[in-house]
Amino acid sequence: MTSIVDVISGGRLDWGIGAGWYEHEFNGYGYEFPAPKVRIGMLREAVEIVKAMWTEPDVSYDGTYYQLSGAQCDPKPLQQPHPPILIGGGGEQLTLRVVARHATHSNFGGKPHEWAHKAEVLKGHCAAVGRDYDEITKTWSPEVFIRETEAEVTAAGSRSFIGEAVDSWTAGNLVGTPEQVAEKIQAYVDLGCTGFIPWCSDYPETESMRLLAHQVIPNL
Repeated sequence: MTSIVDVISGGRLDWGIGAGWYEHEFNGYGYEFPAPKVRIGMLREAVEIVKAMWTEPDVSYDGTYYQLSGAQCDPKPLQQPHPPILIGGGGEQLTLRVVARHATHSNFGGKPHEWAHKAEVLKGHCAAVGRDYDEITKTWSPEVFIRETEAEVTAAGSRSFIGEAVDSWTAGNLVGTPEQVAEKIQAYVDLGCTGFIPWCSDYPETESMRLLAHQVIPNL
């Protein structure tokens, strides 16, 4: 599926994958929800298999969780050497090790000091496997809630998707006036974040999207 999407889009696929974290989704579809170590092991093998099938004519693989014998994937993706691989997750002992070995893009969250810490952990894992840390694009997926005035932001309270308390939610996401949000984005850029994947918390309203497009992005 990934290969075909890359072909029909003219080479514009960005492939995002993670180990899964929301147990309700697994239960809803009748999937087993293994321990984190197992899920991350499955993630690592899945990425290894996909990379091989994108680039090799026939793939055999004998992993702990997956086995292939002469698997084929045609047509191959257009992007060379392969489409971007964005691995989501900030687990410091396991997930970021997989990122260091296989990802072109990372994605983890946290307030500025938390994000900076995980970036340093990733840098250490890269050094351990001989990977250039700067080859990996570091991204962040914050929730976005923007209003013209601080009074409007305060009155709205928390719009967190997961019910996070307002103070914590505001500190760890792009919440505030256009000027405040631009300052927050710049703070993460200064830490080495070069990709932002925003989620507008007021959807289906469009106020946050409009202010982000017209008053925040032009000032960066």
